[in-house]
Amino acid sequence: MNILFYRYGSICEDDILKCFAESGHKCITIEDEIRDKSITGADSLRLVDERLQQQSFDCVFTVNFYPSISDLCNIYHIRYICWVVDSPVLELFASSISNEWNRVFVFDRCQYEDIRLYNPGRIFHYPLAVDTSAKQAVIREAVLDKRVEKFAADISFVGSLYSEKDPMNSLTDAPQYLQGYIEGICEAQLKVYGYYFVEEMLSRGIIDDFKSHVKDYYTMKCENHLTDKVIIGQYYIGNHITSLERQRLIAHVSKDHATDVYTRSNTDPIKGANCKGGCQTLTEMPLVFYKSRINLNPTSKAIRSGVPLRVFDILACEGFMLSNYQTELCELFVPGEDFVYYESIEQVPEIAAYYLEHENERIEIAHNGYTKVKEQYSYMVRLNGLLLKAFEN
Repeated sequence: MNILFYRYGSICEDDILKCFAESGHKCITIEDEIRDKSITGADSLRLVDERLQQQSFDCVFTVNFYPSISDLCNIYHIRYICWVVDSPVLELFASSISNEWNRVFVFDRCQYEDIRLYNPGRIFHYPLAVDTSAKQAVIREAVLDKRVEKFAADISFVGSLYSEKDPMNSLTDAPQYLQGYIEGICEAQLKVYGYYFVEEMLSRGIIDDFKSHVKDYYTMKCENHLTDKVIIGQYYIGNHITSLERQRLIAHVSKDHATDVYTRSNTDPIKGANCKGGCQTLTEMPLVFYKSRINLNPTSKAIRSGVPLRVFDILACEGFMLSNYQTELCELFVPGEDFVYYESIEQVPEIAAYYLEHENERIEIAHNGYTKVKEQYSYMVRLNGLLLKAFEN
């Protein structure tokens, strides 16, 4: 199969490209956006159009959804395949989602449910994948030269604290009642896992007042199906709750246990933790997951039901994972057998203490999770299954 792969620099792209090659597909890449982040939708359109004019392809592939590329593929009558790996991806609400030549694969079932009726039969719920062999190769090399030991820890977290990408920072001069209402929603949602109710709590009056006090309120330039409830509930408040939750979780756990945090976010709110700065995704992150006795996975609140990439990465490194309860996580993996979950931040120190004391049980669970992702969630299995579905009929 001849595939035109438009890339923007997602950490998934190298693994996908490797799988395409190993599966015998011929893949041409467009990588301008990796080098130049100022590229616009019109630039993406031009780059893809130039390639489609030069040679014939069976499909165009992207990670996440590009409305302009979708429109172009619709003109050329060539399948546009995208695998959505983030949430929220508000571009999914562009009117282009209805294009006939789309084949859109969404990892989060709730996000899938938001958009599936805009293009029935061409939008699919499809969980993610991981390259276990690549991660294990990094670990083996680091074990040989003993470099892996510097990443040893009781408890670790790798990821953003969302403080630097909290869009609620743009809410200014809001009246006290509006601030109080939003804070109340956030505090209530922080106590609930498995059901995201924020959008249901946004009345027309609250929405109008919110918009009037936000600088540069998010708007999509193309025609779209977006509602203010989605924008405020998922983009603004969802990301804000994630920031609150991660800071509180780490601060709470680090009171009782030594906790290493690898992040490029501002770490002032979590002074009790061992803040290590950022780590290299390909060469260091696998070592953290492998050498940490417990890896924390507080899922972004905007991922309302799905299993984030961090889960697959931790398990692929044979790391033990302690995650928040997440609906699809308990469908793909077995709690207490492949991973362990918590239902409140307050539970985490006690659960962590148990597994720090019960080494054999912890190691067995980590091995079970590793075996499952290796056998069932490799890119070879998942990506080739995705392509088969994309070319049905």
